[in-house]
Amino acid sequence: MTEPEASPTPRTSVAEVFAHIIQHDPLFILDVRNEEDYRDWRIEGPSVQSVNVPYFDLLDDLGPLEGKLPSDTSVLVVCAKEGSSDYVALQLREQGRHDVSVLEGGMKQWSQHLHVVKVGDLSGGGALYQCVRVGKGCLSYIIAGGGEAVVVDAARMTQVYESFAKELGVQIRHLMDTHLHADHISGGRRLAAGIGADYWLPPGDAENVNYSYSPLGDGITVTIADGTISIRAVASPGHTSGSTSLVVDNTYLLSGDTLFVKSIGRPDLAGKAGDWAYDLYTTLYRTYQNLNPDLTVLPAHYANSDELDGAGRVLSKLGTLFQENRALSVTDASEFHRLVTEHLPQQPNAYQQIREVNMGRFSVLEDAQLEEMEIGPNRCAVSG
Repeated sequence: MTEPEASPTPRTSVAEVFAHIIQHDPLFILDVRNEEDYRDWRIEGPSVQSVNVPYFDLLDDLGPLEGKLPSDTSVLVVCAKEGSSDYVALQLREQGRHDVSVLEGGMKQWSQHLHVVKVGDLSGGGALYQCVRVGKGCLSYIIAGGGEAVVVDAARMTQVYESFAKELGVQIRHLMDTHLHADHISGGRRLAAGIGADYWLPPGDAENVNYSYSPLGDGITVTIADGTISIRAVASPGHTSGSTSLVVDNTYLLSGDTLFVKSIGRPDLAGKAGDWAYDLYTTLYRTYQNLNPDLTVLPAHYANSDELDGAGRVLSKLGTLFQENRALSVTDASEFHRLVTEHLPQQPNAYQQIREVNMGRFSVLEDAQLEEMEIGPNRCAVSG
């Protein structure tokens, strides 16, 4: 009599893991990647516990796991692309551990998943949506109304925006980047070319680009929905020389990488930290302080899961940030410059190549190469 085949190991999707994180549900992770990758970038959250035991240490037996896994909590096994975690999970299940599942698609899928959530309403029945790239901490936006839409700071996975626009019954008319990104590859220009939309980029960041674009200059206003929804560009240099914020419907401030909920943008990714730190100070303490404090700030990144609210959104009132964001508590320009330039974290992985790709000056043909460039966390904020 033949032995019955073992049932396949259950899969847990990235969306399910993200739901655990924003709902603060307990989650235990066995990460079987190598130690360096685990230290650099892993799944984290207020209710997440994890342990790292590399896959190669488990090939002969599961002895290295002894005493490291909980007995009363299910275990999610994670690796780079799913294969190694599937092997380890199968060994655990054969030893009688049936509360084990595998992260579907591994950290590759964790890096690429976009969670789309409504932020709020706009004039004339429109709405604004935040697209949370959960594994990178990147945030992009869909502004929709009157059968039209604008996408801001689009990620490389452009099919998400196209599918959601179709679901809403709107056509994407404009793609905008608030600045030239250095931590991830923009999908804005490619999506615009594919659907015949306008691609907008701040001219201060476009000096060396190898393509045509619509200049997103200070004071430029783009409207959709028969003019009822306005998007006004506000020059906000500091993170880059061309960084530009967007005031949407006089209600929301899309701050790009200038201001985050718990930090501010780093000024050094083009090698000009000394000069751009003063620009950043001027933007924060002059330009932003002259804006309506009731504007809801929607940044282009977040650093930690504790910045997410219960719906998985990242947002705050501008006035609240001036009261609670510690990076906005240094009003002396010289002291601000010193603190900003002395608290710069490790630079993003492959950031120089990513900038070249976003300038249209570095040709990459295979998705695998793009994925490899983007692996790891975003590091767009000043630390400390």
